[in-house]
Amino acid sequence: MNNLRVEPRIWAVIPAAGRGERFASDAVAVPKQYAPLLNATLLEWSVRPILAEARIEAVVVVLAPADCRWPSVALKLVPSGLTKGELPLKLMCAVGGSSRQQSVLNGLEYLVGRAAAQDWVMVHDAARPCVTGYELHAMFDALDAGAPGAVLGCPIVDTVKRQQGSTLATVDRQGLWRTLTPQIFRFEELRQSLIDAARRGVTVTDEAQAMERTVTPVMVLGSIFNIKVTRPEDLTLAAEVLKMHDKATMRVGQGMDAHAFGTGDHVMLGGVRVANPRGVVAHSDGDVVIHALCDALLGALGQGDIGQHFPDSDPRHQGADSRVFLREVAARMRLAGLSLVNADVTVLAEAPRIAPHRASMAATLAADLGTDAARINIKATTTERLGFIGRGEGLAAQACVLLA
Repeated sequence: MNNLRVEPRIWAVIPAAGRGERFASDAVAVPKQYAPLLNATLLEWSVRPILAEARIEAVVVVLAPADCRWPSVALKLVPSGLTKGELPLKLMCAVGGSSRQQSVLNGLEYLVGRAAAQDWVMVHDAARPCVTGYELHAMFDALDAGAPGAVLGCPIVDTVKRQQGSTLATVDRQGLWRTLTPQIFRFEELRQSLIDAARRGVTVTDEAQAMERTVTPVMVLGSIFNIKVTRPEDLTLAAEVLKMHDKATMRVGQGMDAHAFGTGDHVMLGGVRVANPRGVVAHSDGDVVIHALCDALLGALGQGDIGQHFPDSDPRHQGADSRVFLREVAARMRLAGLSLVNADVTVLAEAPRIAPHRASMAATLAADLGTDAARINIKATTTERLGFIGRGEGLAAQACVLLA
């Protein structure tokens, strides 16, 4: 009997087919989602954190028919230098409808045959450029805790008034939330709910409204800075929030890897072939320096560990050059809008000697990370003949990185 449990995947749909009629002005002559925001477009800022999240299988951007602006934006979202693999395939597009509701449904229909019924689908507004990785992870935590769905929101703290004609009344704000995006629900449940709403002629303003008849989602606390750009002046506020995020973004990560010695005549360290009486026992090339560095980078990005992205159960990684792993992790780093400030790597081994290879290791790693070799420090130590390293049974490496 096969008891292997298959975890539901998480997909994302970003409706971006609207004309932004409330947004239209003489100052901004393009559809809202393509309005300039700092050094990119509103759509790029909204897609980027979703696309960078490791737990998301693919992102479907739903576009207006004959959208001629998307191809150039898509090229900016998929960094150059990526190996042919999962990241380019992670970005998909579908054709939208006359309303946000229809566009979301079109995005779900695009996933039919790709997503399983019990998979999750995250829907995010193309006009919300300030969502953070912390908010995404809080939603994933809710799913991991057993929630049937999750809605990002903020409790209403202001006094709320309702005006009806000439009457003005205070509304009890207890239990009231201002809903944000993303929102996450089961793929088939959400799809059927939107189909049912369309059949009944019901207009829904978000996915939670479509699901309310069957599912009670968990409200997940979001940031007050996760604003929706509705009017041209909102772009100024969004720019200030993004600048604030940029100033606050400094991420630290640490990683460690170890391998036992085996047959062979060399070891790979930092992408450099180093002569040694023995090789290492490993699924890939066993480069402890690169493996530790990848783990540190993924830790700083909040994207798991190297085993999650390059499992040793995958035959494609048998004997693989670890520099391929590092280049892909570097692409994820750039996609998250971060760059390496510095990396400090320590090799723990009785042999081989590292000193003659430090410069070439730093240069090789820097080339794959797209940075200067001066930002990478390589050093080595022994364990004073203690433990498996001291007995000459293997070697290890530790890495610490700072991203900003």
